[in-house]
Amino acid sequence: MLDIITIGGATTDTFVETDRAKVMHIDTPTTKHGYLCFDYGEKIEMDQLAYDIGGGATNAAVNFSKLGFNTGIIAKIGGDLNSCAVLERLKERNVDHSMVIKSEREKTGFSVILTSFEGDRTVLMHRGANSKIKLKDIDKEKIKNTKWIYFASLSGDSNEILDEIAEFAEENGINTAFNPGSAQIKRGLADLKKTFSTAEILIMNRSEASAVTGIPNKPAERDYLNDRNLNEMITKLKNQGPGIVVITEGKKGVYAFDGKTKYYAPPFPAKVISTLGAGDSFASTFVASMIKFDGDIEKSLMFASVNSSQVIQSFGAQQGLKTFQEIEALLAANPDFHARIRKR
Repeated sequence: MLDIITIGGATTDTFVETDRAKVMHIDTPTTKHGYLCFDYGEKIEMDQLAYDIGGGATNAAVNFSKLGFNTGIIAKIGGDLNSCAVLERLKERNVDHSMVIKSEREKTGFSVILTSFEGDRTVLMHRGANSKIKLKDIDKEKIKNTKWIYFASLSGDSNEILDEIAEFAEENGINTAFNPGSAQIKRGLADLKKTFSTAEILIMNRSEASAVTGIPNKPAERDYLNDRNLNEMITKLKNQGPGIVVITEGKKGVYAFDGKTKYYAPPFPAKVISTLGAGDSFASTFVASMIKFDGDIEKSLMFASVNSSQVIQSFGAQQGLKTFQEIEALLAANPDFHARIRKR
């Protein structure tokens, strides 16, 4: 029996860094926008180039496996050379890949990650086979006995499997965790109510929470425990029925609400090289920690914050991932790092 199955994307990633990239910020009274810019028509020298395997389902599966869980993955790849790299990584990391779907007509998902000197990134992506998962591709009997299903981002036609698989999980007593992507967010709160209501854990970033709830994003200077705008978002999401709602906010930290207690954890100290994969690392580590530590939200936030901080210190969405024992050691070496809680 598998402990957890991830469902979502599998890609090959190319990381590009150049000091000639410029960052431009345009702010209005109600919005903030940032742009990564290059001189038009110029040839730009690259300072660093790296390759890795990525995708939400793959990143999460590799992390769950490293954290000691018997893990499987459902993703769709093409019949190209990149598909071989994806399968090889899954084999290396002891992830059950027997449910990976292969299409000779599609290309494996591919991304180019442009990294700025600030450490943030812009991603150029071709979703390829990731957007073509069909219900007929999934053998429900193979997932029937898993303990957890972790939904990563599902794009294109793949978005259509979400509701039925979530309902199947509920009918068969399978716990679910949901880390939605842009395609799911665009569906809106009403259309996602069934999936949200069946999820034990719902995780998204602040801009996604704003978009799906329709609540304007007005970040406060203070943390979540005093942030009225974020409180409105997280409460509205919790009212849809998930057991626990988690909202991430990058450099400002992470927040959680279980209906009774509010939680906040600051970012764990780290030098940012690339933020790609930080969200996948955080979300999957939080879910893994909730399982391992019997629903201890405070501890799970801390463990997830530590593990995601290790990913952003190098190129590659799976580089730097730690085991539970290694995370414990990092926390022991930083005794001042802790989460905060406030009863409702």
